[in-house]
Amino acid sequence: MSKLASQNPIPPLKALSVAIATLAVGVLAGACQEQGTAPSGSSTTTGDTSQGLKIGSLLPATGDLASVGQPMLGAVPILVDVVNQCGGVNGAPVTLVPNTDDQTDPTAGADGMTKLTEVDKVAGVVGSFASSVSSAAAPIAVRNKVMLISPGSTSPVFTERAKKGDFQGYWARTAPPDTYQAQALAKLAFDKGYKKVATIVINNDYGVGFEKEFVAAFKKLGGTVTNEAKPTRYDPKATTFETEVQAAFGDKPEAVAAIAYAETGALLLKTAYEQGLSKGVQILLTDGSKSDQFPGQVGKTSDGKFILAGALGTVPGANGKALEQLTKLWQEKYSKAPPEYAPQSWDAAALLVLAAQAAKANTGEGIQSKLREVANAPGEEVSDVCQALKLLQEGKDINYQGASGNVDVDENGDVVGVYDVWRVESDGKLKTVDQVLPQ
Repeated sequence: MSKLASQNPIPPLKALSVAIATLAVGVLAGACQEQGTAPSGSSTTTGDTSQGLKIGSLLPATGDLASVGQPMLGAVPILVDVVNQCGGVNGAPVTLVPNTDDQTDPTAGADGMTKLTEVDKVAGVVGSFASSVSSAAAPIAVRNKVMLISPGSTSPVFTERAKKGDFQGYWARTAPPDTYQAQALAKLAFDKGYKKVATIVINNDYGVGFEKEFVAAFKKLGGTVTNEAKPTRYDPKATTFETEVQAAFGDKPEAVAAIAYAETGALLLKTAYEQGLSKGVQILLTDGSKSDQFPGQVGKTSDGKFILAGALGTVPGANGKALEQLTKLWQEKYSKAPPEYAPQSWDAAALLVLAAQAAKANTGEGIQSKLREVANAPGEEVSDVCQALKLLQEGKDINYQGASGNVDVDENGDVVGVYDVWRVESDGKLKTVDQVLPQ
């Protein structure tokens, strides 16, 4: 996320074999829902699964991140369906527990993780999305020796905690930490000519962690953060934002970086407009608010124009070798391209099943012991999950190349990714206009 470059097309990738793709599509077709709407959960079972691998997901179907979470919920069921059509893991089908809605709430997330680990007895979980929820869920995963892989919790806090040994290897993520996204957003702002920027952030692990990294990166480039001495942070449960927007916009910055979730972020930016504070100010956004519905949630001006038109943002991109496989299956099921974080969710589920196969054990301990081995070099690079399973069954080493990227997982459970630059168009639609890499 930092050097601006023209967007590259999706590289050509190895697709599933015709036989596997046909079978997978057949399984998916029966559960097909309204176009563009992912299922809230899916239980994928075939035959006797009593001895097979059991996994679940802990993702937001409701709450502040529902508009981001709902579209991505189909990724894990699709991956599990594909795996089961090519023989499953360790000689048995994979069982997928229906998605547990974390409600974008740490308490609900902790309750959901407890259910998944202690009642459902899963070996691995894809989740959570919100960093605050993952912070609550991770200790439960560690206590129960269940592998937790997040497709979207990007707070730098997890890196720090991993270095302290808090997670004992039972935590990883397929989205890069905001250490990198913050650098990318800072570089984007500076390269666009904005030298005076303010921040307004949701007061949780995600917002505060991002804010600190952004401020440091922007200052390093030579910029000024107008409210650095007194950061503007809002309560995640707030419903009014008059004081906060006055604090962020009051010093007349050239741009405001709003690190927010969609529901509360929409109210915040609408308030800034209604108070006349955002006129002439560039709005900078991030992954937390990127959804097709977000511009409409913020609303329109009195003359019918979208308030957010021209806003720029960053989001973890996807340029991995498995993206073609995921895109093909997603389009066949939903008649559109996969949404943001579907590739990261696919990869999280893929790493769970591949690590279990490598360990020859359907346990969290087994997955934890082999996760980095299947994700990293050395080993044969492979993007087709079925081919990867076959190689592992033959006793060969693999280096899985994911849909989101190469998903090389370091000792802290982190990956480094590429970031898309997106813009709100005059018609309210979101358009990817560039890519940016970490500084």
